[in-house]
This record gives sequence, structure tokens and C-alpha cells, in this order.
Amino acid sequence: MHYDSYIEDEEFLNLQVELVRLQLWAVENKKRIAILFEGRDCAGKGGAILRFIRYINPRHYRTVALDKPTKVEKSQWYFQRYVTHLPTEGMITLFDRSWYNRAVVEPVMGFCSEEDYVRFMAQVTQFEKMLVDAGIILIKFWFSISQDEQARRIEERRTSPLISWKLSP
Repeated sequence: MHYDSYIEDEEFLNLQVELVRLQLWAVENKKRIAILFEGRDCAGKGGAILRFIRYINPRHYRTVALDKPTKVEKSQWYFQRYVTHLPTEGMITLFDRSWYNRAVVEPVMGFCSEEDYVRFMAQVTQFEKMLVDAGIILIKFWFSISQDEQARRIEERRTSPLISWKLSP
């Protein structure tokens, strides 16, 4: 379904009301919410984020889409680059990809070693437990599409001047 067609959909609008209520609850109760959007390339993470933020108050959310790690970030504790983006009281942070890049994207792209990957897998559960213990509500989504659909969307991005920026170099 195309993005514009969601706007008129009754279920979509009802869910938007729930998101607005969630945000108001977070603000009133000083809650911190981190939402991770992960999945295959072209699976719809960015589009889902656009639908999430359509009606919520921009003063109380932010989106985070980090580029590949810099030289400095590569020399730091892996999770450090994400910690600075965690939500403060009354905020929702939406991560368009997250620390799970270390498990999914970075090994494939050659951005981490086998040792880095193994260390990440040993630490990620502890890291997330620390977040939850600190009062952060952690919500994770995984988006998947078939290989054929992914190939179609990659080709669409390759040929569209409006979305070609979404392709990795």
C-alpha cells in the first residue's frame, strides 16, 4: 500500500491516535521510549518511521539514522555512539537501524571483525538490560521482505532521483 493511501485508512488513523496517546503518556509520566527499526534493506523501515511520526508532537520525539562508524567511533566502545542518542524524560527516540548493525550489516559490509561480532553478541543482552533497568522502554521491530521484492525496490531506488540517496555506496 502506498504511503498516501494510509492517511485515509480508518485503522491507520486509530493507530495514530494511540501513538499520540502513548506520546502524551510518556511526556506526562516522564518516560523514555526507544524504538528500534531493523530489517532487510528496502524493507520499509524509513516508511514505517514516517507513518509513526505523522501526527505526534515533534517536540517530544527524534529520529536517529547514523552513518557508518567514523574512525573515532571505531576506536570506542561499540555502544557509545548510540548512548548519546538515547531518549531523555518524556521523549521517544526512533532508531532507523540501531546497534544491531553490528550483528546484521557490519559483518556483511566488512565494517567489523569476527571478534567484534562475537563481542557484540556477548554484550548486547547486557546493554539492553542496562537500558531497561535505567527506565528506558525498549521496543524493537524487524522488517522483512522477499528477495524478489527487495530486488525490485533496489532497482526502483537506483533509478529514482527522489530516493536514490537511500542506496549505500
